Order: sequence, then C-alpha cells, then structure tokens
Amino acid sequence: MKLDLDIHRPAWDLALMDRPAAVQQDWCYGDALVALGAQVCRAGILDGDTLVGLAQFTTRRIGGVVHMAACTRGPVWLENVGPDAKAESYRALKRGLGLSWPRITVFTPDETAPAGAGRMSRVMTGYSTVLLDLTQSAEALRAGLDGKWRNRLKAAEKSGLKVQQAGTKPAQYRWLLETEEGQRTERGYRAAPAALVPAYAEAKGERSSLLILRADKGRSKTAAMLFLIHGRAATYHMGWADETGRRDGAHNLLLWSAIEALQARGIVQLDLGGVNTASGAGIARFKIGTGGRVVTLGGSYF
Repeated sequence: MKLDLDIHRPAWDLALMDRPAAVQQDWCYGDALVALGAQVCRAGILDGDTLVGLAQFTTRRIGGVVHMAACTRGPVWLENVGPDAKAESYRALKRGLGLSWPRITVFTPDETAPAGAGRMSRVMTGYSTVLLDLTQSAEALRAGLDGKWRNRLKAAEKSGLKVQQAGTKPAQYRWLLETEEGQRTERGYRAAPAALVPAYAEAKGERSSLLILRADKGRSKTAAMLFLIHGRAATYHMGWADETGRRDGAHNLLLWSAIEALQARGIVQLDLGGVNTASGAGIARFKIGTGGRVVTLGGSYF
C-alpha cells in the first residue's frame, strides 16, 4: 500500500459520491475546520494504481511538543480491502503523514470490528450512533417507528404545528445557531462550534449542503433541526425546541419531515448522531425510536 498525499478535492468527492461515509471524512468538513483554525491533512490509499481508501486527519500539537493526528470515522474504504492490507495501510499512514517526532496517530474506524486495527492498541471505547436507512419506502420507515414515537408523530401532525424549510443563507439561520449556543451553555454540554455550519456551507459552495427545518405554532417558532448533507448521506447536527415544541412533539414532526425531504433529494443514509444512554437517556430513546440501526464502533486505536 502507498499514499497519495497530493489528492485533490474532485477525486475525493468523486470517490465518495455514492458512498454514505461519515461527515467527518467529507472534504468540505475538513475545510470548515481549517476555516475555524484547525489543521487538516488528507491521504488517498493506493493499492498499485487503484484508490482503495481515503483518510482525513485533524492535527495538533500537544504541549507544544507532541504532534497528534486523529482520523475520525475513517479511513473510508472504497474497495473490499482485507485485514492484512488494512493493517499495512494503517502502518503507511502512521509513517507517511510527514509529522515530525514525537508523534501519535489515532484512528477511530467507522467499523464495529475494525479489521487490521487489532494490531494496534485500543485507547478508547467505541462511539455509538443511530443510522437510518433511507432507501426504504416511507411506509416501511413509518412502520419501523417505535409505537410511542409514532403516536407522538401522529399527535404532532394534528397539533397545528407548521413545518417550514428555512433558508440556507447565514443570516436566515443565525438565530438557530445563537439559540443552540445559549441552550448549550444553559445545559452544560459540549458540541461543535456553531461557526462550523456557515463554514461548512461556504466550503461546499452549495445551498443544498444544509437542510434546516423549523416548526411554527401560529407566528412563533417552537422548534428547529439542522442537517449537514454530504454526498448521498446526511448527518443530524443540531436541534432546538421551546416548551410548546416539546409538549407538541415538534421534534418528531421535524425529523419525519426531514426524512421525507432527504429521500426526495436522493439521500440514502441519515446519521442521527451519538447516543449515550447514561447521560442522555431521553435523547437516546428519541433517536433509537426511529427504528434506525444502533451502531457501536470498535473504538480508537494508535
């Protein structure tokens, strides 16, 4: 295995065009991080002349001394690569990124049992998320909803809530970013900086890279959800609801509306984001109630 450290965006985007990879491995997600001050490096993995994998890393210096490179939910394998070849690829990436010593290279593969990673040391247990297969019909998806979730959706559909698709110019959704930041401060949880969203949209250069839905009751906003679109996949990024929205099941209605809108765009997979049944049981139940597949990744390795 060898590396292509000069891979360009057209080749990267083409390789992921029909593959529902994680947003963290999208080229423009990396560009958005760079716009916010992060450092990013990318490598194509070649078997002879065939591009078999892609790996996007964020890099930083720890204590001003140790170089650390982290590949989150990658590499993305484009071909059927066996365990030995994957292990060789990991070794090539560790050696070939050009980081000076001392250095640490950490991989969090987007696999439940990462082939080839077993020859490295695991330093963190696996992240869990819910993946929803949008190649199913709307009828099958609705039938797959948990009974309580479906009842909440039915009630929300009769509640008088109106779902609007918000504009994707920063001025049109800045209120949601500011509201979510306030919610984050109030509840004491960490998340990606709000500025990542406009940076991502700017890097994409496409208004269709975001899906923002808002639920209104009368003339008042009661809830909203924002999704990042990358290739034929989408990722839930943030949401907000006030007391009225929570009472009326606005998030059930918004997520169902998002599913319909994403299917209409040809999206085949929706990543609902992390689930933590210990510290976020309510959110976990909401996501799992969609009938999506709960996936726990193998962990982080170096």
